[in-house]
Amino acid sequence: MHMDSIKSIGGRTALFVLVGVALVGGSIGLFVVDVGSAPPEPVDSEETVSVGLTLADELRLEDAAPNASLPRVQVFYSQYPFPIGYYGIESFAAKQRQPYHKDQFGYPTAAYVTDYTGQSLELTDDGIPSTDGSPGWVPAEDAVYVAGSAARTPDGPALLPFSTRDAARSFAAEHGGRVIDWQTALDRPTESEPATALRERVETQRREANETVASRTRLRERPVSVVVGEDESTVNEAIESAPPNTTVLLPGGTYRGRVQIDRPVTLRGVDDSRIVGDGNGTVVVVRSPRAAVVDVNVSGVGNAVPGGAATDDHNHVNNPSHDSADTIGDEYWDEDIEETYAGGDTAIAVETARDALVSGVGIDTDAAGIILYESPGTVVRDVHVVGNESYRNGHMGLVAMRSPGVVEDSTFVGGLDGIYTHRSDGIVVRNNEIYDNRMGIHLMFTSGSVLRNNTVSGQEYTGIHVMTGPQRNAVVGNRITETVTALVVGGSESYIADNVILDNNLGFQIDVVGSIVEGNVFANNRAGAEARAQLPTNRVFDNDFVANEQHVRSANGRLRIWTYDGGGNYWEGATGRTDGTVIRRTYTPTDPVDGRLHRTDGTAALARAPALDALAGFQGSVPGMRADEVIDTAPLCEPVNEGWFERTGRTDTEPVCASGTRRSAGQ
Repeated sequence: MHMDSIKSIGGRTALFVLVGVALVGGSIGLFVVDVGSAPPEPVDSEETVSVGLTLADELRLEDAAPNASLPRVQVFYSQYPFPIGYYGIESFAAKQRQPYHKDQFGYPTAAYVTDYTGQSLELTDDGIPSTDGSPGWVPAEDAVYVAGSAARTPDGPALLPFSTRDAARSFAAEHGGRVIDWQTALDRPTESEPATALRERVETQRREANETVASRTRLRERPVSVVVGEDESTVNEAIESAPPNTTVLLPGGTYRGRVQIDRPVTLRGVDDSRIVGDGNGTVVVVRSPRAAVVDVNVSGVGNAVPGGAATDDHNHVNNPSHDSADTIGDEYWDEDIEETYAGGDTAIAVETARDALVSGVGIDTDAAGIILYESPGTVVRDVHVVGNESYRNGHMGLVAMRSPGVVEDSTFVGGLDGIYTHRSDGIVVRNNEIYDNRMGIHLMFTSGSVLRNNTVSGQEYTGIHVMTGPQRNAVVGNRITETVTALVVGGSESYIADNVILDNNLGFQIDVVGSIVEGNVFANNRAGAEARAQLPTNRVFDNDFVANEQHVRSANGRLRIWTYDGGGNYWEGATGRTDGTVIRRTYTPTDPVDGRLHRTDGTAALARAPALDALAGFQGSVPGMRADEVIDTAPLCEPVNEGWFERTGRTDTEPVCASGTRRSAGQ
C-alpha cells in the first residue's frame, strides 16, 4: 500500500516520506510520517555528501562544460547526520532499493530537487544540462519532471525537474520527452548491477584481454629482415632499413647507446642481448603503432626521478608557472601529473604508439622501468623490472598514462610504485608479482580496470590503492601480504572478490561505496578491514575473517549491515545455534564483546548472556545506538574459502555447522 501526503508548515510545503524498500514491480513505496517539526532547509551542494558522480567525471565536466548543471536530489534522513546530494533522480531511486537502506539511513525527512524553472537552460552537444546561474531547490514532490529528453549526465539519460508544469512542457517541446510527477519518476526502472553482472563483466574483460594479448603476441612472429652486425652495424641503422612488419634481430652481446623505433617493426634479441645506455636519459623510445621490443635486457638508464615532493608530500605541481599546490584538481592537474610521473628517465618509453608490445624484457634501473604514454592497446608481459631499493630515490616500475591495455606475468621489484596508472580506463593488470615498493599497484582516475591474480608484498604504504573516485573497478583474486595497508579502494560500483589479505597492519580500507565485497579472506592482520566510507551502501558478504587481532574497525559513518540475500560472512569466534548455514545470532565485530570472541577465553559464554542479548535488541530498536557499528545479521557458521583453509592447515575452525555443506566462494 502507498500513502502520500504533503504537510504545510509556516506557509511552506515540505515532503515527509518513509521509504519502503520492498521491490514490487521495481517501484518504491512512500509512506507518510509526520515527525512533528519543520523540515530542514536545503543547503549548498558543497555541504552534502555527494553520490552518483566520480571525481574524474566532475573534473571532465569542468573542462568540457564549465557551466554544467546536473540535476540533483538533496535528501535529509532521520538517522543519518549529513544531507546526501544525489547526482540524478535515478541515482536516488536506485539507492532506496538497496537492502537495509532504511535500517541504515532511516526515512527521508525532506527531499529537494534542482529547479530549472526560470533558468537559461541549454544542452551541450553531449546533452549535458548547462545554465548561466545556479538553480535553486524545490521540494521533490512539488516538482514535475521531463523524462526521455535529450538531456544526459555522464552516466546516461537524465530526468530534469521543474517547479512549474509550463516550464517543463516548454523544455520538452524543444528537447523531447514527456512530463511526469515525482512518484512516477521514482517508479521508473533503474539499472542496478547485481553480483552476477559484476562477475560476468570481469569474465568478459578477461576474454577481451586474452584476445588483445594474442593479437600483440603475433608481433613476435614477424619475419627477420635485418640482423644487426651482419646487415647493418648499429641497432638504429638496422631499424631504419627494416621494411614495415618485419623483425630486426639482435644477436647476443651488448649494444650501447639510445635506440629509437619509429616504424612498425619488432626488435627481438637472442642469446642474452643487452642494450645499455650511457646513464643519461631514456634508453629505448618507441614511437610507432604496432612496434615491439622483445627478449632484450635494458640498463644504463638516467637518474631523473619524481623526487621527494611527489613521493612523500604528494605535491605534483612541478610547472614553475604553477606556484601553489592549490591548483591540483583544476586545469593544471593532468599537466603536472604527467610532468611528475610520465616524465623522468626510463628504460623503455612507448610514446603515442598504440597496440605495441613489450615482452620478455629484463630491466635494471634507478629510474622508471617502462612508461606508456598515450599508447592504448599496448601489452606488457613477461618483463622483469628491478628498481631502486629506496622508493624516495626511484621511479615507477611501469607507468600507464592514458594507456589502457594489458600488463601481465611480470615482476616489479623496488622503486616508487610497481604499477601506476592515470586515466587508463579499462586496463587489465593480472598475474604479476610486485615487491618492496611505496605502493604495489596505484590507480589514479582509472575506471573499469581489472586487477586480477597479482601477488603484492612488502610495500611501504599500500599494496593496491584505487583512488580519485573511479567507478566499476574489479580487484579479484589478488594476494596481498606484509604491507602497512594491503588494499584501499575508493570510488563506487566496484567489485572486490576472492582476494587473500594476510599478515598486514590493515587489510582493507573501505572507502568505496555502492560496491560488492565477496569471497575474500582476511587473516592474521592487526585489523582485517576498516569501514570508512560515509555512505553504508556496500554489499559485504561471503568473506572469511580469521586470526585478525581485530576483525573490523569502523569510522566516519552510521550503522553498516554486512549481510546480503540471507547470508553474511564467516567470523572466527562467532557463536550461537545454527540452521546448518548461518548462526542465529547477530554478530557485531565492532562490539567490545563480539570483537574479542576469537581472542579471549570465556567471551563466548558472555556473548550468550541474556542481559547482553537484551541490550543488543534494545540497540537494534534505537538506531542512534548503532552509530559507527558493523553488524552481520546472518553470520556463516563455516568458512567460505574451504580450499584456502585446507591449504593453510586451518581446518579446525569453530563453530562448525550442525548440518549442511560449506559454500564455495562466489556462490
